[in-house]
Amino acid sequence: MSEWSPASWRAKPALQQPVYPCAGELESILRELSNLPPLVTQWEADALKAQLADAALSRRFLLQGGDCAESFNDCNAGTIADKLKILLQMSLVLVHGSNRPVIRVGRFAGQYAKPRSEELETRDGVSLPSYRGDLVNRPGFTAADRTPDPRLLLRAHGRAALTLNFIRSLVKGGFADLHHPEYWDLGWVKHSPLASEYRRIVESIAGALLFLENVLGIRAGEIERVDFFTSHEGLHLPYEEAQSSRSDAGGRWYNLSTHFPWIGVRTSDPDGAHVEYFQGIANPIGLKVGPSTSPATLVHLLDILNPAEEPGRLTLIHRFGCDRIATCLPPLIEAVKASGRTVLWCTDPMHGNTLQTPDGVKTRRFADILSELEQSFDIHAALGSRLGGVHFELTGENVTECIGGARGLTEEDLGRAYKSEVDPRLNYEQALEMAMLIARKMKTLGGR
Repeated sequence: MSEWSPASWRAKPALQQPVYPCAGELESILRELSNLPPLVTQWEADALKAQLADAALSRRFLLQGGDCAESFNDCNAGTIADKLKILLQMSLVLVHGSNRPVIRVGRFAGQYAKPRSEELETRDGVSLPSYRGDLVNRPGFTAADRTPDPRLLLRAHGRAALTLNFIRSLVKGGFADLHHPEYWDLGWVKHSPLASEYRRIVESIAGALLFLENVLGIRAGEIERVDFFTSHEGLHLPYEEAQSSRSDAGGRWYNLSTHFPWIGVRTSDPDGAHVEYFQGIANPIGLKVGPSTSPATLVHLLDILNPAEEPGRLTLIHRFGCDRIATCLPPLIEAVKASGRTVLWCTDPMHGNTLQTPDGVKTRRFADILSELEQSFDIHAALGSRLGGVHFELTGENVTECIGGARGLTEEDLGRAYKSEVDPRLNYEQALEMAMLIARKMKTLGGR
């Protein structure tokens, strides 16, 4: 670590990096980006780390959610407010289920890049670079759209700043005032066999908030401190490097583009550039693990990414698929336990359960997502471990991208309101239903 710098990753193999047509233009824009004000502060990142340390000890629970990949076009008041609303409502339901404070982390204000399985996309015999998110190129299928454009890095920083500013304004301005059940869009409940249970949960939450209002003499919307943190996959290393800053106190390096960056499964090679970069920043970080992650490799990554065993430093986000988690997760839990490490375990039940319809549309089944979630809770409990968080791709809109749920969306419904350019998301109804089912599961397990 004595030789680490934000640029030391450049000496390592770097996967999933776009190739720009003009290296000089890229470096010029990166210099400009490095001189812009940071999006977050080190004190916010440290506050999140302390909360994640509590979650690792079952004192809090992590809710992380948002778009698969944000779109610049969705940087508008309605879309941002909808994301905030569903995360807030889900968090209240999870407080009810876990009897613990919930940490709210959005996949927003920076989630503009996505890894791709193939370098090229081919349509009707024409091959062009794959769409890698608005940070890199554009979704339109033309050579101009798909050529990586470094100017998009500056636009991403600007959109992230606007998003974060509006979220902070909403939180401070009383948007958290949800003590009346009429704020909850529960039209889907009548389709569910658990309708009465859902209504009891909502009434219980409303009653608790009413208690604050009547007994403590404050309105729920007047509680000024409702923490929301940001996260994104730290995929585009030049972009992340440009927003790295050394603190005056302590001299530690922070990535100030987000509170909570994470490493994806595709870029988690211990000898790779992403692990090299992440080992040197002081933010709390996430590490995605999946079927390709061996127990030995995971322990090696723990040694690299958290050698000082710093509380709250590392969150392991596992993603396997409902048909593989029972085989793949236990060896990783046992390896971490044997190493004596304390980590925060979080489940991502989305990415391992992606499928394609016969028409080639990517989707996910609500039942598969729920199955992986419930298995996650059960496996951790059986092995004396703690599942301390959940990670979803979701939106506050009522899109039709995932099938199933109380309303029973089918493949035929996908074309009605399918908006994602990358991976399918739970819509508002499905996300809130999922939160209520998680709360039910946590009640059954007694908060374990």
